[in-house]
Amino acid sequence: METLKNLIGGNELIVAPVVLNPIMAKLAQDTGFKAGYVSGGSLGWLKCVTEANISVHEMAQLALDMKSVSPLPLILDAGGGWGDPVHMHRTMMISEAAGYEALEVEDQYLPRRVHHHIGIERLIEPELMVQKIQELKAARSNPKTLIIARTNALRLTGMDDALRRAEIFHKAGADMLFVHTRTPEEIRIIGERLPKPLMIFAPGDGFANFGMSKDDLNSLGFKLAASSGSAFAAMYKAVRQSYECLYNGTSDPFLADGGPGAQLKRAHITCELPRLLNIERLTTGE
Repeated sequence: METLKNLIGGNELIVAPVVLNPIMAKLAQDTGFKAGYVSGGSLGWLKCVTEANISVHEMAQLALDMKSVSPLPLILDAGGGWGDPVHMHRTMMISEAAGYEALEVEDQYLPRRVHHHIGIERLIEPELMVQKIQELKAARSNPKTLIIARTNALRLTGMDDALRRAEIFHKAGADMLFVHTRTPEEIRIIGERLPKPLMIFAPGDGFANFGMSKDDLNSLGFKLAASSGSAFAAMYKAVRQSYECLYNGTSDPFLADGGPGAQLKRAHITCELPRLLNIERLTTGE
């Protein structure tokens, strides 16, 4: 499987769905995706503690679990990087050792606050973010590891400040820029004004009715689109509905009659049960 750096250097937009456990990584790979996005936000909801309480060690363990079963390149949502410039060395070392091929670090004040999830942003000064980027570069042992500099300034201080920050981060040596936005109008401005390559969040409802195609985004210099929560939302809805139906004694319309058994058999294939059974037959016997 190609490295993320090589993929980013290609001629298409790389869409990376959220992956939060080994079977999600396998499913993303089997579907045909070329990379996966480890979202701090979605992992925070999965653990019921919010992103503010997720540690670098939890993210590292998650990558180890996924990389042990899938070669899918992984992008780490590293939030504020878990510290000041001096802490970026351990953040980078642990992330690379765990198998991440990119670290997305943003200009967020630490420690993270829960109110980030309702749109309240607390941004550090660009100069401090520059120091973080420089120390991430100094700590990087694999030249193919990408440093993605992100800012949420657009929804706090406006477009001019967001572009200014991104330009500063580019000059500091970030390999990719990510200005958080979702509207096509703002995306066009970012694509026309900032150095390439660029990252974006994939639209939550998909590209069909977004107003910009993947080709449109690619032509503007966007090379990576991370879907940060759609698969988690689908999982939440499906599991909640399954539990409600089981509790109420009704059939789950999502699976239909006989559906659970059929899906479990598909899961066995995804988890490579036939391969493991073959190994067992050839070694310890039936």
